Amino acid sequence: MIRALFTASSGMSAQQLNIDVISNNLANVNTTGFKKSNLDFEDLLYQTLRQAGSPVIDGVQIPTGIQVGQGVRPVATQKIFTQGQYKRTDNPLDVLIEGDGFFQVLMPDGTLAYTRSGAFKRDGEGRLVTSDGFYIEPQIIIDPEAAEVGIATDGTVTIRRNGEEAIETVGQILLTRFSNPAGLENIGRSLFRITAASGEPFVGTPGLDGLGALNQGSLEMSNVQVVEEMVNMIVAQRAYEVNSKVIQTSEDMLQIANNLKR
Repeated sequence: MIRALFTASSGMSAQQLNIDVISNNLANVNTTGFKKSNLDFEDLLYQTLRQAGSPVIDGVQIPTGIQVGQGVRPVATQKIFTQGQYKRTDNPLDVLIEGDGFFQVLMPDGTLAYTRSGAFKRDGEGRLVTSDGFYIEPQIIIDPEAAEVGIATDGTVTIRRNGEEAIETVGQILLTRFSNPAGLENIGRSLFRITAASGEPFVGTPGLDGLGALNQGSLEMSNVQVVEEMVNMIVAQRAYEVNSKVIQTSEDMLQIANNLKR
């Protein structure tokens, strides 16, 4: 009976973490470029009370054994990198990735981070930056006098100055892809960091070598489906309640056993 208490408590702890993951998904339903997470579970070790295949008498074996599980544990929160919904903004500095790939972002410590959020801005020097002020890599400087800014599907950035008809190329946006994007480390601010599990980055031109094309004037929103997350939340809540009932039932049965001597 004590075994059931620990088993059910592991189920309650796992479902609590499941609710935490679901709540983060729902909290970021409007976050640009956000990718939802799924929590993976696995069962714990089993206590073998009778081994399958054990001999009973000569030529006779037990067909099935007796094993009792010790509960469950969470093993991974996996990011799901399906395409999010498109949102048309008509802002010339908003860029959507249609397909695979990440924008490169230069962090203050000199390392690179990666993001799906293409909500870019211009700083005081005309450099293209994220909403937190981090430079995209390679750096692109847009003249403050530019009357129009164009971003082609292959990442070519062009401008047209006031009073001029000529189009001038000022830079190239590159994308990065990974063999295992789920292995990237989420560091907040819609940014990811490379890990040993993600594989080495492949940098290339948008629209080529398996990389997605760019779409100016649009943003990729979160891929969270509210109805799906609500259903997952209900399932997690019910599982939490059932495990709590197991603890309560086990306690009642222990109390009955303790009262037998009275």
